[in-house]
Amino acid sequence: MPAFICSTCGTQYRESVVVPEACPVCVDERQYVPASGQSWTTLEKLRSGHNNKFRRLVDGLTTIETTPAFGIGQRAFLAHTPGGNVLWECIALIDDATIDIIKGLGGVSAIAISHPHYYTTMVEWSRALGGVPIYLHAADRDWVMRPDPAVQLWDGNTKSIAPGVTLVRLGGHFEGGTVLHWADWQGRGVLLSGDILQVVPSRHVSFMWSYPNLIPLSAAKVQRMAEILEPFQYDAVYGSFSGRGQIDRDGKRVVAESVGRYIARISEA
Repeated sequence: MPAFICSTCGTQYRESVVVPEACPVCVDERQYVPASGQSWTTLEKLRSGHNNKFRRLVDGLTTIETTPAFGIGQRAFLAHTPGGNVLWECIALIDDATIDIIKGLGGVSAIAISHPHYYTTMVEWSRALGGVPIYLHAADRDWVMRPDPAVQLWDGNTKSIAPGVTLVRLGGHFEGGTVLHWADWQGRGVLLSGDILQVVPSRHVSFMWSYPNLIPLSAAKVQRMAEILEPFQYDAVYGSFSGRGQIDRDGKRVVAESVGRYIARISEA
């Protein structure tokens, strides 16, 4: 039986002979159902018209993107840490070529995902990579549309998944919204921010409850996110999308500055 995939967000559902009635991820106000209506695909169909491309972003970080773009269009990261490669985020397309390349790069010891919009075909990824654990925050458990023993739910605000690699739950966009902090990257630290902190073209970050529907977060929520992140040191920040700018230096200062300007504008009378 196929495991159908939502064409709009890329979420894969349980195996079924019929398509799901609706995609709860897209019905939610943080996403959308297109005017043309809900549509579905399968991995087999996706593989016939799309490919994944790998790019060395910087030393220690490789990105994986689907072309032509599919679903939300995010990229995944392969973080080459001394304790093993970590796959940060998932994209819907996974095929033999992708797995061959990843195995050639040393495989993967863990998968971690920032929030439900990027869960996509995470179970397929885990199985293809040897059943590696998938770390998701427990606050977002209701958004797991294809349960699997590989899914490891964690609580609290931090979770270490490799030496020097910590998942930090900030909330915001989703209750379990998470970023990945790699403390030892190039001796200066890096934050992989998903769109929990959305990197924008001015090489700052911003914050939203719903990006496609332009619903902002409150000043209090953004301040709380900043307080949770404050103890972590990092120099670079890389987000979900290529071509939208990136923060290669002074990331911690830039994030603090971004928080200040966001709160100032959202609080204006």
